[in-house]
Amino acid sequence: MKRINNHKKYLNLREDFLFFEYQSYSFSWTDDKLLIEFVFNLSDKYVFKPRLEVEIRPFFKEDALKDSDIQTLVFNVGMVEMLSYWKIACPAKMIVRPHILNDEQTEWWKKLYFNGLGEFFYLNTIGASVDDFVEILSEGDLTNRIETEVDYKKTIVPIGGGKDSVVSLELLRAGGMDIFPMMVNPSPASRRTIENAGYNLNDALVVRRFLDPLMLKLNTEGFLNGHTPFSALLAFTNVLVAAIAGIGNIALSNENSANESTVPGTNINHQYSKSFEFEQDFDFYCKKYIHKGINYFSLLRPLNEMQIARLFSGFPQHFSTFRSCNVGSKKDEWCCDCPK
Repeated sequence: MKRINNHKKYLNLREDFLFFEYQSYSFSWTDDKLLIEFVFNLSDKYVFKPRLEVEIRPFFKEDALKDSDIQTLVFNVGMVEMLSYWKIACPAKMIVRPHILNDEQTEWWKKLYFNGLGEFFYLNTIGASVDDFVEILSEGDLTNRIETEVDYKKTIVPIGGGKDSVVSLELLRAGGMDIFPMMVNPSPASRRTIENAGYNLNDALVVRRFLDPLMLKLNTEGFLNGHTPFSALLAFTNVLVAAIAGIGNIALSNENSANESTVPGTNINHQYSKSFEFEQDFDFYCKKYIHKGINYFSLLRPLNEMQIARLFSGFPQHFSTFRSCNVGSKKDEWCCDCPK
């Protein structure tokens, strides 16, 4: 990890950009998709409109949900989606306009934002503290907790195309669970994973995520850039589709090393939102504020890399098709240079 001293840039940007607004969200149903759009405003200078598309499946139970239920689900996805846009200039004030947050929720989000941006602050040499890095203000109506029934015989397994999700998928399938693979922007490797396990795209939950191109443009123009807690976005997105489909369990594939610091001598974790601490926090938040019955857990949490590799060795049908290389993932290849 290469560090750049951007602390002065961080301070200057916070002077130039005083606030960030989560202005609104919207959603609409078509014959085959749930369309979602968020509107974020960076100090009245830049407006971002990222989108999600959820592919509708025949087994969805969207008619059981009220509009206010969908609002709860979509709003919370936006609360983590906006972090990718806030971190461009890191304004000291964050204004949440669609719905009000109570004190417990506000502190919950601050903890996620600060810990989830740990690597971002470290690599940019930004001296931020959890008390002063942002003030969250909110307004609007309260969201409601969803009370619909879910089926605990059904389990979502998020699929990334690597060995870990292969192991979770195959173990749960062998155990007779009713499995629903879930993919965000399906990669060739993730598609091969579900096909090798006997599924196809029509069996899977599929979400397409579209970043606002303006954010990508600003990244090239000297604004701040770095890692955000993508796994937290996946968590809220999985709850969104679980609630719509009436599925009771979300089984992740995070192993025990996800709890370890990735920067010696610190508590900084590259993937804080894959840690057991976040998993517990998220399950609490989901049950109290989003849906009372959806379970969120990692099937592989007790295992280390070697134990998972040993289990993976029992599924030779996946040997030639999985991809764990982050560097080569966009080209569906192994870079043959990184540790993986």
